Amino acid sequence: MRRLRLKMRCRIQRGIRWLWSQKGSPGERARGLAAGVFCGCFPFFGLQMMLSVGLASLVRGNRLLAAAGTLVSNPLTYVPLYWFNYTLGCWVLGPASGTTALEGVNRSNLWNQGWDFSQRILLGSALVGALLALLLGLLAFTLYGRNSTPVSWSRSGRYRSRRPSSGSDPSCG
Repeated sequence: MRRLRLKMRCRIQRGIRWLWSQKGSPGERARGLAAGVFCGCFPFFGLQMMLSVGLASLVRGNRLLAAAGTLVSNPLTYVPLYWFNYTLGCWVLGPASGTTALEGVNRSNLWNQGWDFSQRILLGSALVGALLALLLGLLAFTLYGRNSTPVSWSRSGRYRSRRPSSGSDPSCG
């Protein structure tokens, strides 16, 4: 058990080091992470990473951090996140006009019920995604700006981070 905890601790440390070692200015890295978190709040399974990379390119953010930011929705958080998004959408738009009971589902109103559900979950996802992206983007910008490594210009004109000379924990490799 102790060996497993040590292994998990090392993986987490490597993941955090990977996040901190990404290239770009604090603003680029924060925009990338915010784009990923925003797209991760939508129920587009399989498309979230592609959408986040496209959005990160549009806002000139770090694409790798955008892809990593979509992991805010994962198999452990799907149900609570999308339930909350739908509930928020219902709160804003009001309850769905069709019945939600199983016996009320038939061919004539199936499309209407699907549209009612889609409107509410997409609106809720947009609101939750925007709020989380704003909060986590500001937090990332603050942390990256405060603890950033020395930065130099690359040939392309973009920022390039220089890695520190000494590692933080030699036991994790």
